[in-house]
Amino acid sequence: MKNRKIKTIFMAAALLFSARAGMFGQSRGQAGGQPKHGEKTAAEIVSKSFNLFLGKSSFGIMKMTIERPSWKRSMELQTWSMGNNFYITYITGPARDRGNVFLKYEKDMWNYVPTINRTIKIPPSMMMQSWMGSDFTNNDLMKQNSIVTDYTHKFAGDEKYGNYDCYVVNLQPLPDAAVIWGSIKMWISKNDLNTLKMEYYDTHGKLVKTQTASDLKMMGGRLLASHMEMISNKKKGHKTIIDIVKMRFDIKEINREFFSIQNIRNIRPQ
Repeated sequence: MKNRKIKTIFMAAALLFSARAGMFGQSRGQAGGQPKHGEKTAAEIVSKSFNLFLGKSSFGIMKMTIERPSWKRSMELQTWSMGNNFYITYITGPARDRGNVFLKYEKDMWNYVPTINRTIKIPPSMMMQSWMGSDFTNNDLMKQNSIVTDYTHKFAGDEKYGNYDCYVVNLQPLPDAAVIWGSIKMWISKNDLNTLKMEYYDTHGKLVKTQTASDLKMMGGRLLASHMEMISNKKKGHKTIIDIVKMRFDIKEINREFFSIQNIRNIRPQ
C-alpha cells in the first residue's frame, strides 16, 4: 500500500512540468530551408513562445484539478525552475500529500516522500504511467524538450482560435527520434506568442489528446495564459486542469545548488 502511494503521488510532478513543456516548446529541430512567416521561422516562433514561461529562473503557484465522469480531485502546488533542465515541485495541499517534493535535475527525476523520510529516484519503467489517472505521464516531464529537439517545425497556415489570430505549426518527428507522438499541431497567438492549443496524434494519425490555454493575464510582467486544460480525445469526460495563480521570473536567489537532492528535503513553500 505504501509503495502504491509513493508511485501515484510522484506522478503529480509530471503535470506541472509538462504544463510548461507541452504548451511552450523551445525549438531546435527546425528543418533547413524553412520559409519565414513575418520574418520569423516556425522554430523561432515556438522558441519565443516557450521562453514566455521560463526566463533565467521562475517561481509559480498553481492549482491542478483532475476531472472524471464520476469524481474530481484538486491539488495545490508551488514550482521553481532554472532554464530547461532544473525543476522543483512542492505539493502544499491537500494535507495528506503536503510536503511531497519532486526534482528534475537534467535527465534524472527524484521524489522526496516526507512520510517515510526517503528520496527516491524514479526508474524509466514508470515513465509512461499516469498520475492517479490524470491525462499527463512522467514521459511528458522527462521528455519535455522532445517537442524541440525531436521534431521538425513547419508553418501550416494562419487560423483564428477564439478571438486570436494564430500561427499554425505542424511538428513531425525526426527519423531517429524516440518519441511517442506521430505528429503534433500547435496554434500560437500572433500578437503575444502564447501557445493556445496543441493537438497530439498517434503514429496512425488519430487524435489522442488536446491541450488548450486561455484567460491571459499579466503575471511577472508578462502576458501569460493562466488556465490550461488537457483533454482526452479517447476517453469522454477525462480532463486535467491547471490554473496558474502567480508567476515570478529571473529570481536572483535561485541557482543550480538550489536544485539538489539535499535541498528538496529542506525546501519550504512561500
